Amino acid sequence: MEEICDKNNMKPTLGQALIPIVFLIIALGYGIVVLEVDPHIPLLIGGAVAALVAMKIGYKWDTIEDGIFKGIMIAMQAIVILMIVGTLIGSWVEAGVVPSMIYYGLQILSPQIFLVATAIVCTIVSVFAGSSWTTAATIGIALLGVGEGLGVPAPITAGAIISGAYVGDKMSPLSDSTNLAAGTTGDVDLFDHIRHMLYVTIPAYIITLIIYAIIGLQFAGESLDEGHINVIIDALSGEFQIGPMMLIPVVFVLILIGFKIPPIPGLLLGSIVGALFAIIFQGAAPAEVIGSMHYGFVMDSGVEVVDDLLTIGGLDGMMWTISLILVALSLGGILERARFLEVFVENILKLTKTIGSLSLVTHITAVFFNIVTADQYLAIVLNARMYKNAY
Repeated sequence: MEEICDKNNMKPTLGQALIPIVFLIIALGYGIVVLEVDPHIPLLIGGAVAALVAMKIGYKWDTIEDGIFKGIMIAMQAIVILMIVGTLIGSWVEAGVVPSMIYYGLQILSPQIFLVATAIVCTIVSVFAGSSWTTAATIGIALLGVGEGLGVPAPITAGAIISGAYVGDKMSPLSDSTNLAAGTTGDVDLFDHIRHMLYVTIPAYIITLIIYAIIGLQFAGESLDEGHINVIIDALSGEFQIGPMMLIPVVFVLILIGFKIPPIPGLLLGSIVGALFAIIFQGAAPAEVIGSMHYGFVMDSGVEVVDDLLTIGGLDGMMWTISLILVALSLGGILERARFLEVFVENILKLTKTIGSLSLVTHITAVFFNIVTADQYLAIVLNARMYKNAY
């Protein structure tokens, strides 16, 4: 009876619903911008405030706790996928799969198509690293140096790097944010999610490449300073056996995707194939491979940009992201169970009359939460839970 009362009658006012959201924005802004700390603890405090407001309204702790666990369970599949992705990245770097992709990607650079090639290389690296930040902070920095040698303004080169890195990240089944977006919206298959993003991503990507091709024509007569690139290529070929054979695990996973194998067994099989390739072709000991799958691969080539780029992956490497997702989902569960989000959305949806306006409002609030909280994970979680029923 208490549960029914909680659910049906205890509806907060708009002012009460805004208290935890406004507090969260302030806490995250102060914590991230002023104190320069990770968002986990500010989010946790925000969840505590949301729970206190809910209890002040009249909700019992058991109801709030139930909301927390249900909020987490919504994205449990995405969390498991992220754990497997960590092991896959570790095994694929150990196997030379990711290094081979980077190696071949760098081969396509030339002055005439430098900006286009930069975007494509960053796309390739980001797809197989599953991270736009890692791509921009490593291979992106190297490409900035190459661009300076060609006389390409740094802001233009940076734009090409970011364009490729974010397209690759969003289209990657290894991306944490892509998995989270599919997981928190409900029963959405990861690969269906990626396929539907292609409808708008591919046209935008093609237009972007055309623009960079036109801009790049003015640098066609320049000579390419291959020093930065050769350092990376030499480091990769010196540490790994590079060859087309190393791309077989990628083709294998793509075939599994084509046959609509669910992401958890598909990515797990890809991780196992990568481990076998590491043992067979790279001469890695089984213990080394297991270590890379668990703790992440550690690159020690002496070339900083390569070491930073390839010291990635592992089950442990995903725990920072997973813990952040768990905290964000807990907060989202409280806001949803105590009907804070319901009240918030009811007022927003008064502005929407069509599917297009609903889409526009969703975009605006997603950008708003991302800007004010400086956290894409929270923006994904809150928007997914807010608009699920409306869609």
